[in-house]
Amino acid sequence: MAYNKAREEKKWRLWKEAEEKQLRSLGVSEKDIEKLRVHDWAIFNSDRRYYQRMQETGTYLEEVAADMTQPEINTVEDFLDNIENQQLYQVLIKVDRLTLHIAFMKVQGYSTREIASYLRITEKAVYRRLDRLKEKIQKIFE
Repeated sequence: MAYNKAREEKKWRLWKEAEEKQLRSLGVSEKDIEKLRVHDWAIFNSDRRYYQRMQETGTYLEEVAADMTQPEINTVEDFLDNIENQQLYQVLIKVDRLTLHIAFMKVQGYSTREIASYLRITEKAVYRRLDRLKEKIQKIFE
């Protein structure tokens, strides 16, 4: 929950009034009560600055984390849109749709067996297409 200075200050004032009332009933001088009030107010402000900074830091960290999270990739088109290397992108847009779909599923973490079953091809065909794609990719990075 966010730090609410007004609410915290109101709680502090209520606490302080009760404390001062008790100090007066014990016979503490007004001068000492005032010194204590100034001291406690300085501590309150110090705490307030700390909590506000912590809140700002938390907000900043949440924003950084949101910026760092990868966009969700649900389709082959999303997969292609997120390729930043221009040479790799050029290779991928030139391969056939099936090979591209295999690469997409592999990046998503599917096993070769799952890919073969889903696309209704043999595991050997998946391996072969991935090997050919790897060769093409390796050529651009040599």
